[in-house]
Amino acid sequence: MTRPSDASAFHDFERAGWQRAAEHYPRAFGDLTSKAAGPLLDVVAAGTGTRLLDVATGPGFVAAAGAERGAIVTGLDFSAAMLAEARRRFPSIAFREGDAEALPFGDAEFDAVVMNYGMLHLAHPDAAMAEARRVLRPGGRYAFTVWGAPERAIGFGLVLRAIEKYGNPDVGLPEGPPFFHFSDVAACRRTLESVGYSDIDVELLRFTWRVQAPDEVFTAIATGGVRTAAVLRAQPDGAIAQIRESVRRGVEGYRTNDGAFEVPMLSVLASATSATR
Repeated sequence: MTRPSDASAFHDFERAGWQRAAEHYPRAFGDLTSKAAGPLLDVVAAGTGTRLLDVATGPGFVAAAGAERGAIVTGLDFSAAMLAEARRRFPSIAFREGDAEALPFGDAEFDAVVMNYGMLHLAHPDAAMAEARRVLRPGGRYAFTVWGAPERAIGFGLVLRAIEKYGNPDVGLPEGPPFFHFSDVAACRRTLESVGYSDIDVELLRFTWRVQAPDEVFTAIATGGVRTAAVLRAQPDGAIAQIRESVRRGVEGYRTNDGAFEVPMLSVLASATSATR
């Protein structure tokens, strides 16, 4: 896959972005991304006594779901602001600051490792997969989720198409891997195989993003994320108004009978086994 030309710049950009977005993310994306917690924990067989590492834990929603199943959970994130939010919400869970690409744990410390939508924000996703394999016991399970392609994760598609039509998507951000690279099932399989995993499975999760007002999708992406949020902040006021209105019109096409809006948001769930060393 394409490598960023300056991995450290992209890494620092993402960490600063999550410091900024931490206060908004739970409200913007919490209900939506938490839908993947159950399937994610199921494929790694997280249950009573499972030593579970939740990488890129954010506000700790997946970590908390694992703890509810009886797992012995550690949550890890590189954003101090996100960890503060996680500790505030779930004080009984162990959270630790650290980098997905250089995990601060010894070999074979965990039975299962998960990452919920964090893969999209890494300079070297394959390095994170390799680190997860290192800290897994032989035969342990690894799983991650990412968003589907923008034509199927409609909320993102509406915003990105509006930026292309009314604004400028090239605003000089640090170069990172393609945001939707792992939306491709074959790309998930290839990378997991190259890192040394076996028993690879990739499935599609058909979620909907339920919002009460059509402006909520634009607001969530503008405040609760990093890359697209940075692109939006760089647009002039006139373009922002047009982008917001375009997204609003798009969301209105998904009105339900009760007056809310349910926007399709396909996700990809990849899982694999750490092969015997």
